[in-house]
Amino acid sequence: MTTRSVLISGASVAGPALAMLLARAGFDVTVVEIAPARRTGGYAIDFSGPAHLTVLDRMGLLPDLRARATGGRTSRFVDETGRTLFTLPPEFTGGDLELPRAELSELLHDRGSTVEYRYGDTITALHQTAGSVRVSFRDAPDQSFDLVIGADGMHSVVRGLAFAPEEECVTYLGYQVAGWDLPNAWDLKGEIHLHNRPGTLAGLSAAARNPARADAYALFADPSPHVGRADRHRRLEQVYAGQGWEVPTMLAAFPEATDVYFDQVARVAVPTWSTGRIALLGDAACGATLSGTGTGLAVVAAYVLARELTRTPDHAQAFARYEQIIRPYAARTQGGSSPAELLAPAGRLRLRLRDLILGNRVGRALALRAGGKAAPGPDLDDQ
Repeated sequence: MTTRSVLISGASVAGPALAMLLARAGFDVTVVEIAPARRTGGYAIDFSGPAHLTVLDRMGLLPDLRARATGGRTSRFVDETGRTLFTLPPEFTGGDLELPRAELSELLHDRGSTVEYRYGDTITALHQTAGSVRVSFRDAPDQSFDLVIGADGMHSVVRGLAFAPEEECVTYLGYQVAGWDLPNAWDLKGEIHLHNRPGTLAGLSAAARNPARADAYALFADPSPHVGRADRHRRLEQVYAGQGWEVPTMLAAFPEATDVYFDQVARVAVPTWSTGRIALLGDAACGATLSGTGTGLAVVAAYVLARELTRTPDHAQAFARYEQIIRPYAARTQGGSSPAELLAPAGRLRLRLRDLILGNRVGRALALRAGGKAAPGPDLDDQ
């Protein structure tokens, strides 16, 4: 069989996972990423349940990931003076395996040694023919590929060019989420410290591998889904104005942060995940901010898509089988109410009720039981 060429847009987790697997199977794989370089920061990610761990094992990654695991962390909710209100055990928010996102990304890149990564560029146009996809780039010359995969996140360029405008696929859920790095001036160690006011959450934790640095978190209700890059600091200052605890120090550090994440809390729904020779993967197909399962879902989906493309030269059949297997699994993992409503309840009564439930031993146990089971995985041995 002639070697098939595949272009993957996006170099976070889903894209490199698929690239590694396809390269192993003999595909000619190129990954294009708009960021100028691979991100070395980022926050902890979790894998939970048999589906995640089985796929990581089959990919040959599980021993290395276990060696890099950080273990879960206690979440300590505090008032404006820093007094503890209640704590949540690591298993409440963690999974079976936790590690820094950057270390998973590094491992996937290293294992995909024959993959060509192009940083600092992006796709601007896609033109399908009977035998290929002609791709235009912002900087590189046009090039044809047998297949194109959009693994470029919730705001997918590929999805916008080949499927539908973002406003038809992304539903805003009323919150913004942000994260940034700053000096660890608090001698933070193995806990996440969290502080609420109605409709807002602020958090601090030590960086996973560098105790001299800390990670700051912000989650807040916002009627507007769009916050421009230049307006981020101003919006945080407006929303968190007058708050105590460590919030003023956190906000003051934002302009000097070297690793910033800022996005809306939203869900992605696309009627079909493929069109011709183009398909979607990960958050581009079925993203849900703060779900806690997005990374594991992305890796499982990449494994299934690579398997189906390897089994048959008929890309349409492979794409259909991949979607048939993964879409129900994605629906199970990404459904329900947004965790933002639990983490930053909008309203004093809701916040008090949340604190009453989670501050009580029985309430914590019931909440952990309700949310502690990983969704049943797909049939990974499906023929």
